Amino acid sequence: MAIITLTTDLGSKDFYQAALKGSILNILPSVNIIDITHEVPAFNISYAAFVLKNAYIYFPKNTVHLIGIDSVFNENTKYIALRYKDHYFVGADNGIFSLLFEDKPDELVELNIMQDLKFLHFPLVDILVKAAVHLAKGGRLKEIGIPADDIEQRMLLHPVIERDIIRGSVIFIDRFSNVITNITKDLFTKVQRNRDFTLYFRKSETITQLSWHYNEVPEGEKLCLFGISNHLEIAINKGKASGLLGLHLNDIVRVEFHP
Repeated sequence: MAIITLTTDLGSKDFYQAALKGSILNILPSVNIIDITHEVPAFNISYAAFVLKNAYIYFPKNTVHLIGIDSVFNENTKYIALRYKDHYFVGADNGIFSLLFEDKPDELVELNIMQDLKFLHFPLVDILVKAAVHLAKGGRLKEIGIPADDIEQRMLLHPVIERDIIRGSVIFIDRFSNVITNITKDLFTKVQRNRDFTLYFRKSETITQLSWHYNEVPEGEKLCLFGISNHLEIAINKGKASGLLGLHLNDIVRVEFHP
């Protein structure tokens, strides 16, 4: 069965999400529609990229991932479809794809299924749904677009390495208030070299040991670990780390490794 996933900032309060799904089912009634999330903060492509990057790898090959973030039409907007590691992605070329992928797409087209611009009020439905359904049916990219070479680039803030120190920042806070940083497991391991460490945040707060699971410490105690995203997380067992520890998006964290 064909699968189309949805990642949008439409929320669930208005009719937009229902209109999106209805438009897909109207063309392809047999498709399996999977919500990744509709709760992305409005126009926040870095948030959407982090969620989708950590979710799409669990889906079967040839799944089509429809992205509805900052897709409103203007004269400079490009809409693209691409294939990457046997998955298909459709969305506005606003920088989100450069945050999703570490390598260049295997195949990329700029969509040319535009309609009369005077009636282009909902590009997510008017353009992107048509492309996603075409791919879900097994259609080829070149049938809906013109081959392209480049995608819009957007830079993320990367950790800074200073000898025995990694300076990172908070990039995501999940619904459990776990605080996720931009320090990856690979980077941490490379700099650590089996040494002890101290994680500093909020001036006086520290953690000196990695946990494998959230419940390795007593309830209410703080911990750090590498979760499903392979990024360093700060959490509280059965608690809300972001609120209780006063950590917010873009806050700085520091890891010092000891001789």
